Amino acid sequence: MMPGEGPVASARPHIPVLLRPLIRAVAPVSGRWLDGTFGAGGYARGLLEAGADVVIGVDRDPLAFEMAADWAGAYGDRLQLVAGVFSELDVLANGPLDGVVLDLGVSSMQLDQAERGFSFMRDGPLDMRMGQTGLSAADLVNTASDTLLADVLYHYGEERAARRIAKAIVAARAIAPITTTLQLAGIVEKCLPRKKPGQSHPATRSFQAIRIAVNDELRELVNGLQAAERALKPGGKLAVVTFHSIEDRIVKRFLAERSSEGGGGSRYAPEEAARRPGFTLTPRKAIGPDPDELEDNPRARSAMLRVATRTDAPAAAVDLARLGLPQMPEVS
Repeated sequence: MMPGEGPVASARPHIPVLLRPLIRAVAPVSGRWLDGTFGAGGYARGLLEAGADVVIGVDRDPLAFEMAADWAGAYGDRLQLVAGVFSELDVLANGPLDGVVLDLGVSSMQLDQAERGFSFMRDGPLDMRMGQTGLSAADLVNTASDTLLADVLYHYGEERAARRIAKAIVAARAIAPITTTLQLAGIVEKCLPRKKPGQSHPATRSFQAIRIAVNDELRELVNGLQAAERALKPGGKLAVVTFHSIEDRIVKRFLAERSSEGGGGSRYAPEEAARRPGFTLTPRKAIGPDPDELEDNPRARSAMLRVATRTDAPAAAVDLARLGLPQMPEVS
């Protein structure tokens, strides 16, 4: 996620958040890599320049590949662009991988285009679809019950005022449909205390929650992590950059679950059967932005990088209940 440079791709690449520490953590870079959230192509370029033989860039947003058209050809067959979602990355890779990078959430190019409807800072149609198909944010906001809206805001945005905001949305749409980003942002803003200096915009959590619901991002994340485990060679690297606590909690718990050998137990929980872990944590703790990166890019303030190395153990399914994935009704 990088500072916006507008919808027109430039010769100067976006430098994605935590790229330098990511390259250091997965070094030496070689072989076949997959960038599961291609976006503006910053991670793919970084991996190629660090020594990857091939990078497969996957994205569900057709605009990502349109914007890469003026520079992708310079890498020849070393950069392969594939339309799809990262939950299918093991199939899209068409062979074992030496590394997988996932940069979660919304990209700067999506935020910076008002017509995509992701930003509460620019007026545009209330859309938020990464793949530009299916249910839009306007569909959800104008048709979902107040109960479902409150659940979405609370579970996907950790918004404490979820019920108050949901009721305000339902009341507003009874007068006129909610069709623009600034309409929705204004409704949310009236439900919350006035923003103090240094605080995020009052609509931040609500927009995050609705975007996650529209794009089914948390289910995609869990499935993508499992697909990465299936696709990686022994010794292969998995690097995941998250931007909010819900995503990071899921990634942290997935890696903890898949790097555990079982055992343990207490008087409250039975001992688990011994198993061969699918990953080792390298490093064990998450990596955040340094002061220089924060100064260059304020959007990096909430970013966290987690890296793990694949073992030679067979891939295994995970218990979703252990990952902190909110149990939500289907949004359709």
